[in-house]
Amino acid sequence: MLRTNTCGELTAKQLGEKVTLCGWVHRRRDHGGLIFIDLRDRYGITQLIFDSKKVKTADKLRSEWVIKVTGAVAERPKEMINKKLATGEIEVEASELEILSESKTPPFEISSPHEIPDEVGSAKYISRGKEKGNEANEDIRMKYRYLDLRRARMQGNLILRHKIIKAIRDFMDKDEFVEVETPELIKGTPEGAREFIVPSRLHAGKFYVLPQSPQQLKQLLMVAGLDKYFQIAKCFRDEDLRGDRQLEFTQLDVEMSFAEQNDVLNIMEKLMLDLTKKFAPKKELLTKSFPRLTYQEVMDKYGSDKPDLRFAMEIKPITELVKDCGFSVFTDVIKNKGVVHALKIDGGAKFSRKEIDELTEIAKQRKAKGLAYLTLKEGKLNSPIIKFIGEDLAQKIVDETGAKDGDIIFFGADKRETVCEVLGQIRLETANKLNLIDENKFAYAWIVDFPMFKNNKEGEEAGYSKDIAAMHHPFTRPHKDSLNMLKAEPLKAVADAYDLILNGYEIGGGSIRIHEQELQNQIFKILGISEEDRKKRFGHMLNAFSYGAPPHGGIALGLDRLIMIFAGEPNIREVIAYPKTGDGRDMMLDAPSEITDKQLKELHLKVSDK
Repeated sequence: MLRTNTCGELTAKQLGEKVTLCGWVHRRRDHGGLIFIDLRDRYGITQLIFDSKKVKTADKLRSEWVIKVTGAVAERPKEMINKKLATGEIEVEASELEILSESKTPPFEISSPHEIPDEVGSAKYISRGKEKGNEANEDIRMKYRYLDLRRARMQGNLILRHKIIKAIRDFMDKDEFVEVETPELIKGTPEGAREFIVPSRLHAGKFYVLPQSPQQLKQLLMVAGLDKYFQIAKCFRDEDLRGDRQLEFTQLDVEMSFAEQNDVLNIMEKLMLDLTKKFAPKKELLTKSFPRLTYQEVMDKYGSDKPDLRFAMEIKPITELVKDCGFSVFTDVIKNKGVVHALKIDGGAKFSRKEIDELTEIAKQRKAKGLAYLTLKEGKLNSPIIKFIGEDLAQKIVDETGAKDGDIIFFGADKRETVCEVLGQIRLETANKLNLIDENKFAYAWIVDFPMFKNNKEGEEAGYSKDIAAMHHPFTRPHKDSLNMLKAEPLKAVADAYDLILNGYEIGGGSIRIHEQELQNQIFKILGISEEDRKKRFGHMLNAFSYGAPPHGGIALGLDRLIMIFAGEPNIREVIAYPKTGDGRDMMLDAPSEITDKQLKELHLKVSDK
């Protein structure tokens, strides 16, 4: 190695020793004949002191130059000790300097406060937190990602990611799961999202796709008798990006043979508790065991299938209470088989008219016609709708929701799905406005008993019929009690499926799978997949099921999203080394990019003029 030590390990124990350090010039201070340099590497910062008469090239040093320095470890004067640094008691009196690489002035400041660390995750090396470099425009950060990654916060996140994934591998190995790598170039099959397509040079007019998940391959590993499988799997989905979604992402993929729902949930719960203990020990777990809530229950109570349970605000159904109220906004909806729900916000009566208008706009963005409300101030009921529903009914609504003086009640009246979505979003927005979300808490829960199918808004995009689609994917097993509903009332069938949620995010989802050829064919038929299409697209699965397939089930956890929560970051781009921007671009590599006419010809492709 070019160095004898890193910039984060020297202490008073090495006083007098001759050492060689390598790193980046983090900060330079010129004090007449003495030049002080903060030298930075991944492990920390060490202060160097140069006598400019003895080491003349020290005058040239500038920010982000890469240097090699040899010198003796010396004790800092007491008034110069920096208690925030692990190396804060010492400095290196430099006698030799070699400039390994010069640097242009970076487009943003690379701030790296290597404070004394705790022993959790990446913080063992680097203190994360707000840094000046984070104030740079995100497009600039993405373009110069190799500079952005020099910052302590980003390096800390990547080290935390490494440690969490290593802990997962150790946990799964200890429980006799076998890690198997599945291919990245596979056959196109619908699993609910648009696939990335890869043209074949050797087979003209034919294409691979990049896997949305290793779903079918891991099920085939169960048919193969592997019994317990896992993989840290790279997955790809050609869909619109959000703060918690990327075109390519990493998941913990798990499958178990001869397993029922409880078996999968119990092993994942143990894993999450183990990770929380190791990497978020200061977080307060709201429950020692994860509650199991049904899909119907959370949609009715929280308006979301991934509710944030760190606060208790619940939606109340009041359809029966208002069905004969004479207020056409409510009664017309009910006549058309819609619902009316109410959401009480503690202390919400203090919202200004502007804030209520902002919430109304959020409701309209989610296809609501508006957002009616009722406030209680100083013992009086105030609402634009009281003249329609009357004081008596307004008081009954107050009693039903448990509202008190100083509260506000919002109403949703529409189709059930719209009302749930709107009031669920209002619940989150108001919780943020009122500072009800405690960042020091972890609220895990399982959501179970999802519908097997849903009305298909995407048409035939995923290969289903126009009117119905799989809620999760077509390999999900229906509950025993729902088997007799499949033919007559498929939309009422319940799946043996489950999601793991944490603090308002879905961090994992899975199900018990279909392992019988006949039942799998029945599900394909319900989804409108023709017999010819089944053989063409899923023949490998159906054929495998005819050779003795064990009952099996599994789950996949989104690691980017999970690490984002553990790192306390606002989006997954902060825990991925080279993420895409919101419109799917890699600004550093300038991708996607055009390819040459020669490459197009080799791939048997043409690009249209449009």
